[in-house]
Amino acid sequence: MPAADPRLIVPLDQPGLTEARALVAQLGDRVSFYKVGLELFARGGMGLARELKGQGKQVFLDWKLHDIGATVERAAAALSDSGCDLLTVHAEPQVMAAAVRGVGQSSLKVLAVTVLTSLSDADLKEIGYASGARSLVERRIHQALAAGCAGVVASPQEAELARKIGGKDFLVVTPGVRPEWSAKNDQVRAATPAEALRAGASHLVCGRPISAANDPADAAAKVIAEMAAVPAPPAA
Repeated sequence: MPAADPRLIVPLDQPGLTEARALVAQLGDRVSFYKVGLELFARGGMGLARELKGQGKQVFLDWKLHDIGATVERAAAALSDSGCDLLTVHAEPQVMAAAVRGVGQSSLKVLAVTVLTSLSDADLKEIGYASGARSLVERRIHQALAAGCAGVVASPQEAELARKIGGKDFLVVTPGVRPEWSAKNDQVRAATPAEALRAGASHLVCGRPISAANDPADAAAKVIAEMAAVPAPPAA
């Protein structure tokens, strides 16, 4: 069985803390990086995040903060001593800059969510955007860099663009990762693990293909095996 790959992030999008802890136990040493999203945030997810850090895991707080600058700055500051690794905010200049100020010199890194992977160009037009997903993502990558963000969340289709603009140390976290043997579900801009990594992703978020499998640990091992075809770049 392959060892854990720190580029793989498994979301704990479970109904409650009990189910989330059970999934972590099932995955054991197979997974070293977890995403705690809004579902668990509403059920005391910070406690679970600290538990995971105590187990030596990395933690991605995918809370997509979006409010006036002062509120986002205070929220980010409150999370800065949590020991967690990544925090998402929506990619609006005021919001991103406020979050970066809030985390200060802590180890918590701010990621800007460019365009949700469930949105198509038609969806963006309906919302009111004149440009399509790629154009909007490109603009927001530049804005994230200007705001001091450590990276972005972007679909696999925009990972190459993010890597080209952001450079080698820029974090490019890609949700919408679906192995060929799994269903796409609501991810309309999806790619396989190897495709996303080759495009420039630094981290992959892969949820339901693992968490909904009869054997989550075996499913995670399959994803990690696919990722092994694209070795991680050497550390600087």
